[in-house]
Amino acid sequence: MTHEFKEIVKQAFESKNKGFKSVLASVVALDGSSYRRPGVRMLIIENGQMVGAVSGGCVEKEILLQSQSVFKSGLSKMMTYDGRYRLGCEGVLYILLELFQPEDGFESAFSECLQKREAIEIQSRYTKKIGEHLGLGSFVTLNDTDFGLGNHSNNKELAVFKQVLPACSRLVIIGAEHDAVTLCKYASLTGWEVTIVAGVKEAKTIDNFPGALEFYAVTPETMTLKAVDNQTSIILMTHSFANDLRFLVALKDTDPNYIGMLGPSKRREDLLNQLIEYCPDIEDDFLNKIHGPAGIDIGSETPQEIAISIMAEILAVSRNRNTISLSKKTGRIHSNL
Repeated sequence: MTHEFKEIVKQAFESKNKGFKSVLASVVALDGSSYRRPGVRMLIIENGQMVGAVSGGCVEKEILLQSQSVFKSGLSKMMTYDGRYRLGCEGVLYILLELFQPEDGFESAFSECLQKREAIEIQSRYTKKIGEHLGLGSFVTLNDTDFGLGNHSNNKELAVFKQVLPACSRLVIIGAEHDAVTLCKYASLTGWEVTIVAGVKEAKTIDNFPGALEFYAVTPETMTLKAVDNQTSIILMTHSFANDLRFLVALKDTDPNYIGMLGPSKRREDLLNQLIEYCPDIEDDFLNKIHGPAGIDIGSETPQEIAISIMAEILAVSRNRNTISLSKKTGRIHSNL
């Protein structure tokens, strides 16, 4: 959800520059089940525009209505939304509404934190009682510095919802053919930060990859990506056995969350055998992160369907999930509530 909060902050400051106030809505608690979990947020702008969503659509209209009193009074308040009779989700949402008025220095510190790919901590003081209460509000911790977002105070009688947002999910696509373009589009729509690595002889630029944030035309031996962390996934799509092998050698000392490659299982085994021959001391942990053929079995045929399959596997690996139909899953969908 880091990319959602990133967009909320961006839109809030753009609205402020246009002279509009903004209200931040945060789901801080839940009784029962719901479409989304506590920690999801949205922004309501004074002109009626909404950024993001906290449900499938019904809750947002009520939040827009409830936010009007916050615009007028400037006071934070709690609201609830009972989805048991309206959504069929059998849950009650507790939502904190507060003016988005970050303290000085927040914008630059937030931008620096995103660039350094550091975690963001958000704490919200709340109560399950509806209405205005002294001390309601949130603050964000960036680089060991707390920035209040509204008018909260240290009221210890209130409950605290704490959330740590990791760095934005990043996808490094190594390859520049049409299937890489498709995967780039889909990953960007999902909120992932996409980096494209093309060959030096490719007649391509970043303009050929809608949604990409970075583009490099390099050889494997000269590739100098930013730090590859556990929020980074890599997909090899060069369509060349030799180039895939060279890139694997170049990546052997990195620590990504996932590495995927195209082609049949035999191609993967041949690549791993060659990789081990070139790099006999390579760590087993690195080898275990390599998946091929990339993707889950959903019967994909087209580049678009293959992109969905690959993205689904990356999500499953990232969140330690076995890919089964939700209709066959027992218990909660979100098991870590």
